Amino acid sequence: METSLYLPVKSFLEGLGYAVKGEIGHCDLVGLRDGDPAVVVIGELKLTFNLELILQGVDRLSLGDEIWLAARLSAKGKGRESDPRYRNLCRRLGLGLLGVSPSGRVDVLVSPSAPEPRRNHRRRSRLVEEHRRRQGDPVAGGGTRKPIMTAYRQQALACAAAMSEGPQRPRDLKPAFPDAQKILRRNVYGWFERSARGVYALTETGRSALSTWLPEARQGSDPGAEVEARA
Repeated sequence: METSLYLPVKSFLEGLGYAVKGEIGHCDLVGLRDGDPAVVVIGELKLTFNLELILQGVDRLSLGDEIWLAARLSAKGKGRESDPRYRNLCRRLGLGLLGVSPSGRVDVLVSPSAPEPRRNHRRRSRLVEEHRRRQGDPVAGGGTRKPIMTAYRQQALACAAAMSEGPQRPRDLKPAFPDAQKILRRNVYGWFERSARGVYALTETGRSALSTWLPEARQGSDPGAEVEARA
């Protein structure tokens, strides 16, 4: 699966000075480097170098300052990555190309050098905001088969964990979880219900979600951290 490429590519980009997290805004990985504005690098992962990988990279050009495409190197070195036409297309588009060996070594095949693209500032700002709000890095980039542990889901799980011993009022949760009132009222996942005026309790769905999601929410994050799902 593409997730097998995530850690090698993440380590490569972290070596360039980026803080990297997976599955942000439908991008396989997003890295930020502090600044004003922040420098945004986006990575897309595929098991093989193909046209779909390039098309994904083109779509990301309006969001990031650097776009890296990564795939496994072919066993005999005769895959698309060795085709000068494929490399030249990436070079002309300004897309970086990374080859990942079975051992996890990452080779730079083409360096990103795009002319200044037209930015989609709204989508870009959403990436930055989600990256900054998400606690830790609970999701390996490249996965497509299950909901994503986003910052919103992390917060909802943290509220549910605080309510596991009994009903709570939003104002009592607010010091630790500033968005508690909105989360309980919106009840996006069906985890909460009113047990009295101004008091909320966990539903059976909420208790089940705790046992299912909480270990993943805390993976690579601080205790009591926050999690949202890709629709």
